[in-house]
Amino acid sequence: MPLLTVSNLRHAYGTHLVLDGATFSLEPGEKVGLVGRNGCGKSTLMRIIEGVLKPDSGSVQLQRNARAGYLSQEPRFDPEETLREAAEGAFAELHEAHRQLHRVFDDMATAEGDALDRLLRRQADLEHRVETLGGYAIDHRIDATLHGLGLTDEQFALPTRSLSGGQRGRLGLARLLLEEPDLLLLDEPTNHLDIAGREWLETFLAEEYHGAVLVVSHDRWLLDRVVSRIIEVDRGSTREYPGNYHKFIELRRERQLTQARDFEKQMDRVKSEQAFILRYKAGQRAKQARGRASRLERFKAGMDERPVELEVMNLRLPKPPRVGDSVVFVEGLSKRYGDNVLFEGLDLRIAPGDRIGIIGPNGAGKTTLVRAMLGEVEADEGKIRLSARASVGYLRQTHENLDPDLTVWEYLQRVIIGVDGGAKASEQQARDLAGAFLFSGQDQEKTIGVLSGGEKMRMVLAGLMASAKNLIVLDEPTNHLDIPSAERLEQTLAKDPDDGGYEGALLLISHDRALLEATCDRLVVLDGHGGIRVFEGRFSDWHEQEDTRKRAADLASKAASEAEAKRRAAENAKQPASKPKGGADRKADPLAQLSLQQLEQRIEKGQARIQAIDREMVDPKVYSDGRKVGKLQAERDKLMGELEPLEFEWARRADL
Repeated sequence: MPLLTVSNLRHAYGTHLVLDGATFSLEPGEKVGLVGRNGCGKSTLMRIIEGVLKPDSGSVQLQRNARAGYLSQEPRFDPEETLREAAEGAFAELHEAHRQLHRVFDDMATAEGDALDRLLRRQADLEHRVETLGGYAIDHRIDATLHGLGLTDEQFALPTRSLSGGQRGRLGLARLLLEEPDLLLLDEPTNHLDIAGREWLETFLAEEYHGAVLVVSHDRWLLDRVVSRIIEVDRGSTREYPGNYHKFIELRRERQLTQARDFEKQMDRVKSEQAFILRYKAGQRAKQARGRASRLERFKAGMDERPVELEVMNLRLPKPPRVGDSVVFVEGLSKRYGDNVLFEGLDLRIAPGDRIGIIGPNGAGKTTLVRAMLGEVEADEGKIRLSARASVGYLRQTHENLDPDLTVWEYLQRVIIGVDGGAKASEQQARDLAGAFLFSGQDQEKTIGVLSGGEKMRMVLAGLMASAKNLIVLDEPTNHLDIPSAERLEQTLAKDPDDGGYEGALLLISHDRALLEATCDRLVVLDGHGGIRVFEGRFSDWHEQEDTRKRAADLASKAASEAEAKRRAAENAKQPASKPKGGADRKADPLAQLSLQQLEQRIEKGQARIQAIDREMVDPKVYSDGRKVGKLQAERDKLMGELEPLEFEWARRADL
């Protein structure tokens, strides 16, 4: 039986029809991605499922007694609560069950007869409820979830009223995950997460959370790892694709190619009809021509546009002015605020054509680093040389001073350089650029004042890429972009300069791993504790290196713990053995029946398998498969539990 059933939803805002027959279902435990262009109705659909928005028609049914949890973009908390208290609010039902159980214990102290029997039954019910809701060991879960999402011990005591927007967003996500509803409704859960937080969330959803998930996200790596089905919202309806995001891209492109062929056939018919109408609009067949003209208008009104994402990126960007060997050169760059060291000792040369990604935890100083390199923030130490011919384009998080009355193509015409090097582009060049960045013919006529945040970001990005700058700085450019727009940005940056692509240098601050992987071949990595280093290679290379390092550290820590356990076991074995209760004999212990050689064989076999598992888990191919990692870890834990009594028995006999 489906956990969730969405049937024929229709919803409009005024005359704008957002949903038109959306239909799908989710099974218990199923993890599904919801994708589509900005403004297509994804968030509207999520709000209808949550129950905060009533559709114009259609129905949503959640399985009886099932709970759905929705990630609000603006979570609300008691302003006097601390961050940790707000997170612990996820266990309000558990705490109430504890209080009721304590009252039962108090009443049992004086109860007798039937009253005591009733209290005993009540005790059993409450203890079962306590266990179902999380038991007694919730502190570790709370701390692990908060830490995983990038919240620190120092922040736990902060009142929620003093939290930043990003901290509130992460706290809201943490509380929702701790509640563990049967269905998680996640609308852009990675918006406030750095790379480490995104990876933790992926692991939690893929390996630990057993409920169903419906997630809207522009993080393609998360969709690839977590979901097993994609639902696309397109022109108000829903279309389903099996598999993760990469599989969806393949299947969707096949469908779009079919649509494009159908569109071309329809255009051939339109041209044929137009030729007939033009030829016979006067004369004996004029009446027939007028009839065809009416039918043609109705036919054209029902035609779909050619899928805009299929348009080939054939735009030629203007060439930026030459700057010599270096656009920016920094040596020994350092910056701190009081005792807080953001970074120190950075040496970096940015040459024309370089593609450099800047990564690190939230608050590590990534934006401050860029502003220091550009001279907007004074560095504490170091030398900075910015080429006299440097022309910098800086995409910030806000877009102020935009004329709301300009159309998209008019704005682009004003800010871009003509391909021929002229100071102003032609209207056609501006429209070509708008089309390349996925603005259809009608969208190009929109005024800036009515654009969504994502559309404004896409427009400003288009203008920046074609403004002939020899250094472009992009600060979290995909935060408000849908996936097709992010992919078009990647294509623009990755295109060969000899084929009209961007040939200046790029500094990219981003947590978007797919964007970093596709565009950057060098990374500046901040660790959040004052450390900074330059890594030569792509994001996947750095991630593999980091993963290997962390796994080696984890294995070393486990080995140390295991050695300590052996030491304690050996010490315990030296103590005089007390006779087991009830006069039991060691002959009742099955390990006592094994010979020393048999014990050693079992220990060696278990240790060999543990070592094999450790080697497998270091392999990046295995690590990318969350289910396999979970199975291997479970097997390793089981083997460790089996080895401990074997080693204890071996140590006991060795000291006899």
